[in-house]
Amino acid sequence: MTKTYSEVLKQIESLKAQAETLRRREVDAVIASVREQIAQYGLTAADLGLVAAKPRSRKRKIVIAKYRDDAGNTWVGRGKRPQWVRDALAAGKTLQDLEVGA
Repeated sequence: MTKTYSEVLKQIESLKAQAETLRRREVDAVIASVREQIAQYGLTAADLGLVAAKPRSRKRKIVIAKYRDDAGNTWVGRGKRPQWVRDALAAGKTLQDLEVGA
């Protein structure tokens, strides 16, 4: 009894389909059993460890202000220049004049 390659492939596909059908049946039975036990013991998702973990908040880096004006306004030098910096520059000051410790 010699089989051809195509016959073996057909047999493999048939067995895969059969295996998937059996797997689905078994999974359905397992799920039903687990649900029954959960109901019987009154378990919650937390009891089973199924509660989603809270996302950890990212720790923000503390950034020290690089620039300060006489009114106490500060800017770290990142992003768009705040209005007080633009006003000071328009009034003739330089960024070096506004540096903390200058």
